[in-house]
Amino acid sequence: MTTESHAELSHFGVTEGDITHALRKVNVRDVDYADLYFESCRNESVSMEEGLVKRAVKSISQGVGVRATAGEKTGFAYSDDITRRDLELAADAARYIAESPQGNRPVPAARRSVPKRDLYPMDRARADVATAERVDLLSRLDEEARRIDPRIKNVMASFNTEFKVVVVVTSEGQIVGDVQPLARLQVTCIAEENGNRQIGSFGGGGRIGFAYFTESDRFLHYAKEAARQALLNLRAVEAPAGVMPVVLDGGWPGILLHEAIGHGLEADFNRRKTSAFSSLLNQRVASELCTIVDDGTIPLRRGSLNMDDEGTPTSRTVLIEKGILRGYITDKLNARLMGIPLTGNGRREDFQSVPLPRMTNTFMLAGESDPQDIIKSVKRGLYAVSFGGGQVDITNGKFVFSASEAYLIEDGQVTKPVKGATLIGNGPDILTKVSMVGHDLTLDEGIGTCGKDGQSVPVGVGLPTIRIDEITVGGTQG
Repeated sequence: MTTESHAELSHFGVTEGDITHALRKVNVRDVDYADLYFESCRNESVSMEEGLVKRAVKSISQGVGVRATAGEKTGFAYSDDITRRDLELAADAARYIAESPQGNRPVPAARRSVPKRDLYPMDRARADVATAERVDLLSRLDEEARRIDPRIKNVMASFNTEFKVVVVVTSEGQIVGDVQPLARLQVTCIAEENGNRQIGSFGGGGRIGFAYFTESDRFLHYAKEAARQALLNLRAVEAPAGVMPVVLDGGWPGILLHEAIGHGLEADFNRRKTSAFSSLLNQRVASELCTIVDDGTIPLRRGSLNMDDEGTPTSRTVLIEKGILRGYITDKLNARLMGIPLTGNGRREDFQSVPLPRMTNTFMLAGESDPQDIIKSVKRGLYAVSFGGGQVDITNGKFVFSASEAYLIEDGQVTKPVKGATLIGNGPDILTKVSMVGHDLTLDEGIGTCGKDGQSVPVGVGLPTIRIDEITVGGTQG
């Protein structure tokens, strides 16, 4: 680890004396826990449309969030100025919001530490990419997509990077920091033929550097896939409607698990009894073929972290084991209130946000079936390869997802591409109808962003090919 990756407090212009003073202000009688979250973040984004640079933005933000928890109450305040006085004011505000009176309580001696692992080794020098290089990459993407077929009428591409330095200081005496790079490249193609316009998108990324996209011409693959999907949809027929078997392809279709099941396994919803999975620990909630994990420890993945935003090491958490609900995703507050293990899933969008239990990389483990045998097992149904938007109600698990790439399955064969297909169902119910799980577990390309309570954080998903025996497909052909 470099000196910067220790994320010393000097990066933020404060001393241990300053933070000890702030913690004494907030760590008072009746406060169960308090922390300070320091963050410095540099974001850069370039986007191109119709061969022209439409947007080029560089922003730098820095600040500190101060939190105090007392029972179920959370007091939180933040400042984008980091001085001893600003820390003191934020600490006072957090304490008052938590409605805790003053009272002497010792602050443990500071224990400096570094994360136990380094899942994304990168220094600032390797994270820096000149704007000219970004523009050149997008131009080559545009050229490649248009070269594929004259029916590609418009190409939109964007490249976004983030370089974040964080330090977490807790009332338990811990000081721990991390340096977190992030990059994402996305391309969207619009194809048109005889007045029929269709769209295709593809992209990828992770906690990686610029070289990831240029090595082996990976970025050209993105252009080809986006164009292929747009062109495919030009000849797509209207999707069927009705209840039928559905085969989900590996990789990005795991977003259905993330939305329909994953959010319902976050501890705050279960503590409040608002999740469809509340009070179901150690009970069967899925087919015995289903084992679902949340794993924030996979190197270079978009959803991975050396530590969460409370300073806790991330972990591999088994949520559902052979159909049995084994655990929830927790942060410090909900783990303490529920008396369950801390999993290292306390995440926040930035220093202006409170941490919440959030997913990292969530996926179903591989099974034993051959993917081709799964498709052959379906007489008439749908093969969903990629999804666009979706909605879910975590209180009952009901979801609606739109497929951006899907095909008919007829007599065990993948046939015509279809458009306008939506999957409608109930997360817990759907899991019980999984009858085949492929041996081809695939993680997504690294594009996922999860929203919750107004906060967005990067996440990953994954899935092997699976068969769901019965699900409602919304379409236009009965």
